[in-house]
Amino acid sequence: MRAGDEADSLDRATKDFMAARPRLFGIAYRVLGSAVEAEDIVQDAWLRWQNADRNAVHEPSAFLATITTRLAINFAQSAKVRRESYVGPWLPEPVDTSADPQLGAERAEALDLAVLFLLEKLSPVERAAYVLREAFDYPYQRIADIVETSEGNARQLVSRARKHLSAERSEPVDPGAHRQLLEVFLAAAQTGDLSALEKVLTADVVSYADGGGARGASRIPVVGRVRVSRYLAAFAPRFWPESEIRWVEANGRPAVLVGSSDGHPVALLSVDVSAQGIERIIWVMNRAKLDPYVASLGG
Repeated sequence: MRAGDEADSLDRATKDFMAARPRLFGIAYRVLGSAVEAEDIVQDAWLRWQNADRNAVHEPSAFLATITTRLAINFAQSAKVRRESYVGPWLPEPVDTSADPQLGAERAEALDLAVLFLLEKLSPVERAAYVLREAFDYPYQRIADIVETSEGNARQLVSRARKHLSAERSEPVDPGAHRQLLEVFLAAAQTGDLSALEKVLTADVVSYADGGGARGASRIPVVGRVRVSRYLAAFAPRFWPESEIRWVEANGRPAVLVGSSDGHPVALLSVDVSAQGIERIIWVMNRAKLDPYVASLGG
């Protein structure tokens, strides 16, 4: 191949990759629950695409999606061991979706922080199959080809994932109702109002704080309406008086960024809301996850 032909080929490869990149990141992020890890996977996919026999590839986007999904599955298998030794609850890394609500997807499924957290309990292959079907509407045969199984088994993988989510999570409310309940919850949490807190929390509510070992973050989930309400009321006098509040969007849902009086981020507060009330409270306090999110907000 002549030098000019090589340059044209690489230029074409770059254009094909950049066109597919939003979807590749969307797949990897949903499977891994980490924007940092997803970026690494996408970069790895780019290197493999450069070294591939591209003349034999008829559909670059399909080829790249397959590479990315398989890389994400392999990474998730090794990440599972690391996350089992994580200090305290492991929560997904939040992403700012205000600029790109779909993160490269036709549909927003498997993007909510609570959904990503629950998907973590599935096998990496089940997670990938669910993401490809629910977030990107891939046909079952295509999913089967990507995860290297039969079409029937691909259907089973997605079905098991759906059943797991439906068993663990009620139907979420619309964004307006979500924001309204979060506002009520925030006001009650700031004042330590036990009665108001108990009214918005479900009986089996769980509060998760991901601090990665940081001081001040609970290392075990707090479970139940009474315990969570008392827990929130107990730390309200120490946590809220010097805090600054900023309403943001994280993973397609309203969220609250809590900062210290000197402007440093302390926590991202997100809730999982159903018609019955708040089912999960998510506090992302690990700076390794919080800082990239804050940087992406700008301003």
